[in-house]
Amino acid sequence: MGIFSRMADIINSNLNALLDKAEDPQKLIQLIIQEMEDTLVEVRSSSVKVLADRKTAKRRILQLQKNVDEWDNKARIAVQKGREDLARAALYEKQTQADEIRTIETELAALDEHIEQLDKEIEQLQQKLNDARAKQKTLSMRSKTVESRLKVKTQINRDSITDAFARYEGMERRMDRLEGQIDSMDLGKGAGGDVQSQFDALLNNDKINDELSRLKLELSADNANKG
Repeated sequence: MGIFSRMADIINSNLNALLDKAEDPQKLIQLIIQEMEDTLVEVRSSSVKVLADRKTAKRRILQLQKNVDEWDNKARIAVQKGREDLARAALYEKQTQADEIRTIETELAALDEHIEQLDKEIEQLQQKLNDARAKQKTLSMRSKTVESRLKVKTQINRDSITDAFARYEGMERRMDRLEGQIDSMDLGKGAGGDVQSQFDALLNNDKINDELSRLKLELSADNANKG
């Protein structure tokens, strides 16, 4: 079943309202365009037949008018020859042909009116089709823009995560180095050493412990932010 039941529905349709209610606007606009194109083909096909009928009617009128003139001429000849009976018969044929001309002229007027209506409807239908195609282009551009923005945003998020991991790993490496320095200071203590060296080691140990505590706090803060 089509979206529209007749051409008047297409001409009077509100594309924006239809698309606003659609779950998939791009799919719906494609169906609308297809139906409009099919309807336009049908209307043009109908107009071809009407135009052909009009030409046939005009050609028939020309032939009948020629016959009228011929019968009128024959009636004149019959009168001139004193054949009133033949003149009457000729005038009867002339009248018959003239009556047919009037009938066809009435039909021709109706055909002209029909053609004018078809022309107006085709114009309106073509305009609606142009609007639908423009709307389809707009929807396509919006879809591509959204996809592009989503891709960029995803990449930014991915880069942010990568940077966060890199910072975290860097801080862990610094902690490893500091802890290594602390451990290295304990090496050889079993063998003793002078008093000054032991005091220096204690001071260095305090500085390293302070730096280590700072790094641990930063790592803890980073983990809390990720959570």
